[in-house]
Amino acid sequence: MRLFLIAVSLLLAGGVVVFLLLTRPETIPLADIPESGDPEKGAYVFYAAGCAACHADPKAKGEERLKLGGGLALKTPFGTFYPPNVSPDETHGIGGWSTAEFVNAVMRGVAPDGSHYFPAFPYTSYTHMSRQDVVDLKAFMDGLPPVAAEAPDHELPLPFRWRRPLGIWKRLFMVDGPLPPIPGADAAVQRGAYLVNGPGHCGECHTPRNLLGGPETAWALTGAPDPSGDGFIPNITPSADGIGDWTIDDIAAALKLGILPDYDTFGGSMIEVQENTAHLTDADRRAIGAYLLSLPPKPSPWKTK
Repeated sequence: MRLFLIAVSLLLAGGVVVFLLLTRPETIPLADIPESGDPEKGAYVFYAAGCAACHADPKAKGEERLKLGGGLALKTPFGTFYPPNVSPDETHGIGGWSTAEFVNAVMRGVAPDGSHYFPAFPYTSYTHMSRQDVVDLKAFMDGLPPVAAEAPDHELPLPFRWRRPLGIWKRLFMVDGPLPPIPGADAAVQRGAYLVNGPGHCGECHTPRNLLGGPETAWALTGAPDPSGDGFIPNITPSADGIGDWTIDDIAAALKLGILPDYDTFGGSMIEVQENTAHLTDADRRAIGAYLLSLPPKPSPWKTK
C-alpha cells in the first residue's frame, strides 16, 4: 500500500511538472529586441495593425480614435472579452511598460506579470511582425494621450477564464516568428503576405475556428461565422464565392475608399478596417491585393458542409 501511494504521488508530481512546463510563458530575450523605435514609422504600423479598432471608443471619430482606453465588448462563443486600456496612462494603461514587456505582449501574448493573454488579442498574427515594427509601434503609442479609465473585466465562464492552460493552446495553434518567404513570389506578394498575416491579422476574422478556438489553417481566409453569432465574415480567397472576379485595382480601391467593385460599400467591422487601410500607401494596398489573388481559390467552408 505504501509503495502504491508513493507511486501515485510521483505520478501526480510528474503530471504537475509536465503541466507547468507545457504551460509556461515563452518570451523573447531582451538581447533580441531592438533598443529604440521611430514614432513616425510606428504611426504607420499603428494603422496597419488596426489598434484603434479594439482599443478606442467605437463612437469616437478623428483624433479621438487615438485615445486607447479600451472597453469594446467582443462577444465570442467563449464569453465576452473587453480589450484593455493601452494608452500611456501609468495607472490604467501601459505607460509603465518597458519595450521588452510591450514586445512580448504583442508578439508572444505574455503579460508583464508572466501570465498569458487570451487570444482575443491577435498575438497569433502579430507574432509574425518584425520586432522593429513592434518597437516602432511602441514609440508612437508612447506619445498618444493617456486615458485615466479602467476597462471592464472579461466576462468568461469557467474554465475559460483560466489563463495558465493557454500555454497548451499556444503550443497547439500558435506559430511563432516570421513567416517563411513564398517560393517564387515577387516582392509585392511577399509584402502583401506580411501585411495580411502579420499586422493586418486578417485571418483572425476571415479564417474559421475549431471547437477550441484554434484557426482551421486548411481553410485560411475562406470566411467564417461571425463570432458574435450575427451573420458570416466573407471569403477573401479568389474563389467564385470570394473575390475571384476582383482585380488588384479593385482591392486597392476598396481598401482606400471603402467602395466595392459593384459600387456597394463595406459594412460591419470592415468599415473600421478600411478606415485604417486608407492610411496605407497605394503600393501596400496593391500588395495586399496581389497576395490575396495569389492564394489558391477555396470555397467558403460552411457552403461545402
